[in-house]
Amino acid sequence: MQDKTRVMVIGIEPSLIDFTAPDLANSPGLNAEKVLAGLKKDEAALIQLGYDVQLCLTDLGETAAAVVESELQHRRYDCIVIGAGIRVLASNFLLFEKLINVVHAHAPEAMLCFNTKPDDTAEAVQRWV
Repeated sequence: MQDKTRVMVIGIEPSLIDFTAPDLANSPGLNAEKVLAGLKKDEAALIQLGYDVQLCLTDLGETAAAVVESELQHRRYDCIVIGAGIRVLASNFLLFEKLINVVHAHAPEAMLCFNTKPDDTAEAVQRWV
């Protein structure tokens, strides 16, 4: 019996995001509840497609790298998604860079993919896995 493909989705805990930031000006009405709902919807979609999914929500950088590293030391992942909230907000550039290096060091065999919004994660995974 073949194991399910393991997917880790890394994102910022939605309650920590500043939705008034200039980087989010093109996303009126976006809030923590909508982001979390999108993440949960895509998590369910990935599970329905047969993937083993781990949602890894982090802070804005204080412990984010350690949280991701700890998870990567406990399980092997086939695919890792780094969410748009980490990548597209200019204020999170250093966090994104740090997490890319943590993933590279602890899961070099994993495919990397990137969503563009909270509810297109399944599409991003299917592009690479």
